[in-house]
Amino acid sequence: MAVILVVASNSIYIVRETERGVLLKFGEVVNPDIKPGLHFKVPFVNNVRIFDGRILTVDSSPERFFTQEKKALIVDSFAKFRVKDTATFYTATNGEEARAAGLLAQRINNGLRNEVATRTVQEVVSGQRDELMSAIIRQLSDTASDELGVEIIDVRVKKIDLPPDVSDSVYRRMNAEREKEARELRSQGQELAEGIRAAADREVTVIAANAAKEAEIVRGEGDARATSIYAQAFNEDAEFYSFLRSLKAYQETFQGSSDIMLIQPDSEFFKYLGDSSGERSGK
Repeated sequence: MAVILVVASNSIYIVRETERGVLLKFGEVVNPDIKPGLHFKVPFVNNVRIFDGRILTVDSSPERFFTQEKKALIVDSFAKFRVKDTATFYTATNGEEARAAGLLAQRINNGLRNEVATRTVQEVVSGQRDELMSAIIRQLSDTASDELGVEIIDVRVKKIDLPPDVSDSVYRRMNAEREKEARELRSQGQELAEGIRAAADREVTVIAANAAKEAEIVRGEGDARATSIYAQAFNEDAEFYSFLRSLKAYQETFQGSSDIMLIQPDSEFFKYLGDSSGERSGK
């Protein structure tokens, strides 16, 4: 019973929908495309190799390539592929996905090297990146199918960098250019600021001059009006006007208790300090 179970287990195998398989007879491919489902084989005569039929990824190591100007770039890429011809795939790689990925990565790097060598840095970085990827896919499609039995779905560049020894010099040059641009902008800003300040100072001077002119005009008009009023008051009652002027003079002269004035008693200044008739005291 145990022998029957062992033989039965070695005679039955399953290929899933996501898998591809080949049937071998003493190491030779006799069925290169086993359909999904339950199958039988002859124990110890047939052998089955099953591969992943889904889309797989090969992630290449970053490589140094030289552009048309002989400038070095570090290019990091990856590719998407799937097994197309199981017999060719098994023959070329012995059914090992890691080996297939290594062979495919080598071909991708060779294709990238050839394409980058015909383009400038600007074209590789931005201008013709899509065209570069399309050219590599076209180149690899036939060779990968014929030699490895795989179908190239897509090839993409993840990152493009400058080598460390080059990036330092590029960074210094970019820094110098930015500093130069900053100095130019500061100079332009200072020039603009000086113009704004000069215009503001000029406007302040004009406004102050106009204000002083208007103040002088108003002051002159006020003085003229005051003089007119004084003259009118003097003409109406000269003696009263003279009395008020004298009182104002006394008030302005004797503002403090310690003020002292030496003057003749019969001076006109004391005209209204006499009796009620206006006679000066001391007569």
